[in-house]
Amino acid sequence: MAKLTISLACCDYDRTRAIFDGRVAVDGCEVVCSSMPPEEAFHRAFKYQEFDVTELSFSSYMNVQSRDGSPYIGIPAFISRLFRHSSIYIRTDRGITGPEDLKGKTIGVPEYQMTAAMWVRGILKDEYGVNPEECHWRNGGLEEGGREERAPLHLPPEIDLQSIPKDETLAQHLGEGKLDAVISARAPSTYHSDPKIDRLFPDYKTAEQSYFQKTQMFPIMHLVGIKRSIVEKHPWLPVNVYNAFLKAKEICYEEMTEVGHLYQTTPWPVYELEQVRNLMGEDHWRYGIHENAREIEAMTRYSFEQHLSARKLGPEDLFAESVFELTKL
Repeated sequence: MAKLTISLACCDYDRTRAIFDGRVAVDGCEVVCSSMPPEEAFHRAFKYQEFDVTELSFSSYMNVQSRDGSPYIGIPAFISRLFRHSSIYIRTDRGITGPEDLKGKTIGVPEYQMTAAMWVRGILKDEYGVNPEECHWRNGGLEEGGREERAPLHLPPEIDLQSIPKDETLAQHLGEGKLDAVISARAPSTYHSDPKIDRLFPDYKTAEQSYFQKTQMFPIMHLVGIKRSIVEKHPWLPVNVYNAFLKAKEICYEEMTEVGHLYQTTPWPVYELEQVRNLMGEDHWRYGIHENAREIEAMTRYSFEQHLSARKLGPEDLFAESVFELTKL
């Protein structure tokens, strides 16, 4: 019997590389892999549905799924995760000495709905009492003008969100003082060149470790989605794809623990891994719905509270039914 040919688009992370190089197969499938930055995969998936399996922005996925329904159904392979205290950049001449000082300030975001910004707003509210309604929001390209939201927004009037001119950038506005802060997954270029721009949390690693100790949450950024139309024809596909991502992550873990010859181009990767596991547990980069119940609950709540989702979603709205419980030996 011929195998099913499927296309896959995601970043070539260390935890996905075994799929890209063929060490891990998706049972029953021939996989045509395309390595690309997440932003490109999101754009091509949400606008054109080009790929059968793709990396997806979790926030944008919830936004679309809560309204008209997404053309993709998720599997709980969370291939991008990142603590986000490091993603808040401020002007040091605006009297911002702590998160509470962001109240009343004008903050730039590449996209209001982006997952990084959603997490930061959630953390600011839960941990520091800063509500999105108390800030002024501006969206646009970080380094290139004209960036737009990848999915329609339905914000109430109390959220002050305005787009900057299409020929201007958030990095410029931060440098010129038109913005008090920027929330961005990438550092604005002016952060490296302007002494008046710094991170809100300069020692962000300590802040993020403390956040994990308190909440036991490692923020999820991206998940993997599979076209619903293909899953309807091949209901076995979600589990097979999910198993492949699990196997690829296990190979990544094995390489990270190899001390005889280093797979990473840093001197002490095994020591660093031991420190991470002491804090976060053996499987620090968890996949799975039950294993990430705290993060999923927080994200669905943030999305609804921030008026991104039309309704409060549950795991059953987000993931293929077959991946909730895998076979155990």
